[in-house]
Amino acid sequence: MIVVVTGMVGLDKKSYLEKVCRIAAQNGKEVLLCNVGDMMYAEAPDVPPGKILDIPLKRLHSLRRSVFKDIIAQARQAPNLIVNTHATFRWRHGLFPAVDFDQMRQLDADMYVCLIDGVTTMHQRLLEHRAVEHSLKDLIVWREEEIISTEMLCKGIDETIPFYCLARGVDEDTTETFYRIAFERHIKKAYLSFPMTAVAEIESVLAEIHRFRSQMKRHFKCFDPGDLEEAYLPMRARRAKEAAQDYVDVGVSGRAIRLNADEVLQIERDINSQIYARDFLLIDQADMIVSFIPSLPDGRAAISSGVERELQHAHEAAKEVYVIWTARQHPSVFITQTANAVFRSVAEAVAFFEKRYSTQ
Repeated sequence: MIVVVTGMVGLDKKSYLEKVCRIAAQNGKEVLLCNVGDMMYAEAPDVPPGKILDIPLKRLHSLRRSVFKDIIAQARQAPNLIVNTHATFRWRHGLFPAVDFDQMRQLDADMYVCLIDGVTTMHQRLLEHRAVEHSLKDLIVWREEEIISTEMLCKGIDETIPFYCLARGVDEDTTETFYRIAFERHIKKAYLSFPMTAVAEIESVLAEIHRFRSQMKRHFKCFDPGDLEEAYLPMRARRAKEAAQDYVDVGVSGRAIRLNADEVLQIERDINSQIYARDFLLIDQADMIVSFIPSLPDGRAAISSGVERELQHAHEAAKEVYVIWTARQHPSVFITQTANAVFRSVAEAVAFFEKRYSTQ
């Protein structure tokens, strides 16, 4: 198994993939991790840390090809290989590719994965390491460029090779999901659908949603929109402006970080458009959608327009559609007519999945 992993600056893919390799080892699988950046610095000891992209493009290109030549040779010997690279670089030279098609064809990867993360988390990492001058707009644009470039690279090499977009995770990392995507191909892939913004301040409903997400991740390889949550940022920025504050305080990995409210509002349109496109991408790369519609404190169904649109998209894409409906009111015909099955509780759904898919 050869997996090419891309992702923009600020992701810290190396530590994430090292954890994936440890999970693989615990399951009896030997995985060689090739970090292209480290290998390039090893071949150019005269280049100070953090300065590799400052060297002339001709030398950078030659150095990169030399490293990939070594990786291709190692791929013939290693039982499993993960290549940690970028699809693109954006630096003082502008935007340019980080790989060459001829070498990627020689590598003949079995899978491409583009790792992504939230702009606040990436912003915090880059501030800590003082690695790259950036704005929030830069980060959200770079992320989109990396996703599209990786998908184009994958399809340009071989349209039959799977491409996945996977978030690092917020409360919990997704290394277990990554491992299962790469090495447990028989397990079904599910997109988890549930209301987010509309229930953001209802703790009892959030607790139910959390339990649903945890249960599903025990049975499936899950693409979870909750692993990258940014929709709340513009709302907080507007509240800050109404309170005559020019900043927004948010928590990132247990730490407080302060963002400029105007800068957050500048990326509101980007956040919304990327959520729309990314969630449909995640549905398309899954086998099914499992939608959890919790009950509000007054008994009504907490179904949002986003969830309805996701269910319709999954139905039209010929995915299996499952709905967990816990509200007293009966689901509408637009739910019942597009779903393969509707369950009244998470427990009922789990019993069905265990019997149908034997995923335990």
